[in-house]
Order: sequence, then structure tokens, then C-alpha cells
Amino acid sequence: GCNPLAETGRSKLQNQRAILNQQILRAVRMRAGAENLLRATTNNKVREQVLLELSFVNSDLQILKEELEGLNISVEVYQNTEETFSVPLVPLGLKETKEVDFTLPLKDFILEHYSEDSSEYEDEIADLMDLRQACRTPSRDEAGIEMLISYFLQLGYVENRFFPPTRHMGVLFTWYDSFTGVPVCQQNLLLEKASILFNIGALYTQIGTRCNRQTQAGLENAVDAFQRAAGVLSYLKETFTHTPSYDMSPAMLNVLVKMMLAQAQECVFEQIGLPGIRNEFFTLVKMTQEVAKVGEVYMLVNSAMNQEPVKENIPYSWSKLAQIKSDHYKALAHYFIATILCDHELQSGDDEDQQEKALSQLYDYMPEGLMVLTILKDKVQRKQLGKAHLRKAIVYHEEALRVCGLCKKLRNIDVLQEVLTAAHKRSLLKYAQQEMEDDFLSLIQAPDILPKTEHKIETIAPQFSKVKVKDLFHRLGPLTVFSAKQRWTAPRTIRIHHEAGELGFSLKGGSPVQIYCLDPVCSAASMGLKEGDYIVSVGGVDCKWLGVNEVLEKFKSVGEQPIEIEVISCQDTVASMHNKSATYSVGMQKTYSLICLAMEEDKIDQTKKAPLKLPFLSWGTKNRQKAASTLCLPSAVAGSSQIKKKLSPFTLLNTESSLY
Repeated sequence: GCNPLAETGRSKLQNQRAILNQQILRAVRMRAGAENLLRATTNNKVREQVLLELSFVNSDLQILKEELEGLNISVEVYQNTEETFSVPLVPLGLKETKEVDFTLPLKDFILEHYSEDSSEYEDEIADLMDLRQACRTPSRDEAGIEMLISYFLQLGYVENRFFPPTRHMGVLFTWYDSFTGVPVCQQNLLLEKASILFNIGALYTQIGTRCNRQTQAGLENAVDAFQRAAGVLSYLKETFTHTPSYDMSPAMLNVLVKMMLAQAQECVFEQIGLPGIRNEFFTLVKMTQEVAKVGEVYMLVNSAMNQEPVKENIPYSWSKLAQIKSDHYKALAHYFIATILCDHELQSGDDEDQQEKALSQLYDYMPEGLMVLTILKDKVQRKQLGKAHLRKAIVYHEEALRVCGLCKKLRNIDVLQEVLTAAHKRSLLKYAQQEMEDDFLSLIQAPDILPKTEHKIETIAPQFSKVKVKDLFHRLGPLTVFSAKQRWTAPRTIRIHHEAGELGFSLKGGSPVQIYCLDPVCSAASMGLKEGDYIVSVGGVDCKWLGVNEVLEKFKSVGEQPIEIEVISCQDTVASMHNKSATYSVGMQKTYSLICLAMEEDKIDQTKKAPLKLPFLSWGTKNRQKAASTLCLPSAVAGSSQIKKKLSPFTLLNTESSLY
């Protein structure tokens, strides 16, 4: 990861975000305490004081929210450092988190569940914590993306190794909402995985905004980055349902996906126009449809941003920027078609049919009394319709400038003001160049332009398989066998004696090998060897990853000498806990509400006592589980049935994603 103390513009913004998150957390706790006191007290004087305090806290929270919104719209920090004359693009800020100490919970679990010396895995645990720490400050390039994906994939292994579905590990994950600053605390690893996915998408947006949009390569990279950001956010929405954080709610993610695709479409238009837009009939027709498409997608983004429940939490300036871009690009579409009509008269050598077909594709309908072919041939009608389009372009330009002037955050972005003003002046100049005939047809209304693009923008799904990750805890054994879902007896030492060159049993399976066809009267069986036992060590050498042939070679290497092996027996597989969800509440007030989501209690027979369950979210130290656990080594269970289940680091990714 990057140096967290580096004085870059992006790191300063993230540091300010972290400070604001802490201030918001304190204010939320104060308000929660005041609300509790208000409900508990009956003293009128106390109630008056509490109500006064609540009003101060709510106003303070509103101010903090506005400051956080200011960070979210600090788009100029993320843009390319070179001088550009382009409308700014919007990146997502990275979600902030608190440090997590895996040491004690994982060491306890290794000793308790796997019956191994946990001190031998201190380096692996330290590597995991270092990787997580580095993911808090990823570099803004492909290396940063690869690091985040590596940690996300590593979490798949960690989840299956150490997080059984029947109980929590006592590891508390805290992540702050990117838009509201409200923290979400859970002992659920799925919160960690979802937040890392969000940050992968956010980092892609920052890479996209950093690209140099004055070059073809830079624009291609920007389009690719925004498509990949949309793909990651879409994957997050489909895979992790009922997330308890507003920035990862399905409605919010849907809006963010649309915004990233719109920005990709905007870069496609810039890419087409980068070599210069020739004042030629068919070139202008193509540019008209392309820029109209950009205006349409931003109009849809603005509409989605103004729907509940997103409207309450999306930065106000983002919504206004989408509206400004929609008006700006619609104005450009009308300007291009006005240029076609005003500057290009039908000549004798022109292909009349092709021009008529091209122009007719721009309109859904024509104004009453006008025909496309007639407009092409009649100079007066061409001028009048061209002026109508220019008037509409000027109206859109003025609306974009008006909205920009009303938003304090956008008003301070100089390059945005310059681009809007230059486009407005160009349309005014074009309109002034036309003859000003005073007739009724000059009041004709310009029809809407049909958007069309030859470059369809779609999401690019995340390609996790391209990042190769090695399980940090592979020494525990193959994940298909040694997982948190399966319980094992403590290793038992069996002394094997060769009887007339025979072992008294056969071996089968992959890694690790299993005892098969055990002779019940052989010496190994009398010492406690059972059918189906797994061999984990031969002669003091770990053999969890060895196959049948390799284990047999070790037996042959000792000749007729007795050899000690260590075996384990599979106990009952841990039953899957039924899906529990932390319900996402859409009714959060604009001034913040303390998120308090509790696990739904199991339905238990009234004759049995239900054990006390901890809530999913824990705000104080009072309700937190202690990191240390009572250690007890498992004992062998005779006659236990063997259950073998295929596992992978992504087993829980789809089947239990609703644990949120």
C-alpha cells in the first residue's frame, strides 16, 4: 500500500474523511444517549434540556454531513494533473475502516479446532494483518487493484478455515459509510468482503478519473476503468444482499453503476471527438447522435439519484452535476444539428437519398408541415429549423449554468464553469450569425433528437481468476478436508508394525490419504486405528498434502522397522446455521440514525432455555466478545460417520451471502 502519511491530495482527503468519521461517530453516540434519556425521564426540566441538546447534536451532524459531501465532490484532486479543458468526472472515495487484530482469535481456533501449535502460525497471521493494513491505502494503479483482489480472495480461504457458520469468532469488523460516515460494526466476515469489493470499485473510478483525457490511450483506459468499476459494483449488488451500510444498499449501488457507465459513455464521446470534429454532414450527424446518447444516460442518472431512498444520502452536488451534464450534452446535440442545417446546403453532387435517410434518423417526429426532403432542398426552412435548434441549445446551456451557479460546491470548480461558459458563447455566436427574419416559422419548436451510439457501454465483470493467490494457511492441510465446517479428533499416534510385509490396511484418496480396508485383527487396529482415518504424519513428517504413492514410499523407506503415524478421525460436520440477515432500513432520516441491527432469535421450544445472543452490531465494549476463548482439545468419538464435502475459498460467496 501507499505511505499513509504521504502528503498527496488524495491521502489528505482520505485523512480528512477518517477524522470526519470519528466526529460523526461521537455525535451519533451522543444523540443515541440523549434519545435514551428522553425516553426514560419524566422530569420536564430534564426533557427540555435534552431536547435542546438534541437540536444542537442534529445540527452538528448536518454540518458534518455537508463537510463529508464536500470531500465527495472534491473531484479536481482526482483528475489528471495536466492542464485539461474537460468536464470533471466523479470518483468514489474509499471506505475507511478500523484496525483488526486477528492474532488471538485465529491462534485460539488453530489450537482448539485443528489441534496444532498455534505459535507456528504467527508469521501467517502477521502476513494477513499486514495485507489488510496495506489495503487501507492502496496505490491508485493496477498494483493497488491487484492487492485489494488478493486480500478479497485471501478472505475466502480465511472464511472457510476459521469462521464456522455456527458461532462468531470474536473478530469485530468496523467500516464507515462512504456517504454518511456512520460506522457499521459486525462480527461477520461478509461485511469485510463486501467493503473490500466496494473499495475495488472505488479505486477503479479513481484510476478512471486520473487518466489523461487528452490522448486516445488515456480515454481508452478511462472507459475500461469505469466499465470495470461498474462491473465490480454490480457484482457486489448481486452477491451480497441486505448489506447494513447505505453506500452498499442495492438502490445506491444501482445508481453508482449507472453513474459509472454514464462516465464511460462520456469518455467514448470525447474519444470520438478527440482528433477534431470536421464540419461535414455525415460526421456531424454521427456526433449529434453520440452526444445525445451521453445527455440521455446522464438524465437517467439524475432521475435515479432523485428517487427514495437514495435521494437522502447521495451527495447533492453529484445529483446537480448529473443534471448539468445532461443539459450540457443535450445542448451540444442541438448545436451540432443546427450546424448541419445552417452550414450544409444540398449541392448537385450530393447524395440526396443518403442525406435524407441520415437526417430522418435524428428525429422521432418532424414539426407539423415540415418534411425531411423539403428541409434539405429549401434554404429558408433549413435556416429556420437550424435557428430553432440553436434556441433550444441556448436554453439548455443557460439551464446548465444556472444549476451550476446555485450549487456552492460546483460553483467553485473553475474548469466546469469555463467549459459551460465557452459552449454557451459558441451557441450564441452561431445564432447571431444567422439572418433574423421576422416570420411565423421562426417560432417553430425544434424536435427532440434521438440518441444513438455505435459504442455500446456495458459492465465488465471482475476477473478474480487472473490474480493468483496462495492460501496463507495452506500448512493446515487441503481446504477440502481441513475447514471450519468439519470437526476432527485430536491426532492419535499409532505404531505400525510390518506383519509379513503387510501393513494390515490399504490407502485411498488424494491429500490427505485415508485408511481403507482395515484388517480388524491387525496390530494397527488393536492400537486404535479406524476405518476412514486420515493420516496426517508419517515418522514425524507432515503428510497432509501427500498422495497415496508418496505415503507408501515413506512406509517402504523404513523397511521392516516399526514406524509411528499420526491419524485423525472426522467427527460430525458442523451443521450450517440458518441464514440470518441484518435488515437494511430505508427509512434513515437525513440527519443520521444509529444503525442497530440485531440477529433474529432462533425459534426455540418453550421448555428449553435460549442462550443469550449478541447483536450483529455492537457500539460499545460492553457487548463485545472477548478475543480469548476457552481452549479444549477435541477427543475421538468412536463410530463417528465420515462426511466429506467439497469446499473452496468461495463456497460461502453465493450460498450464504444473505448472512448480512
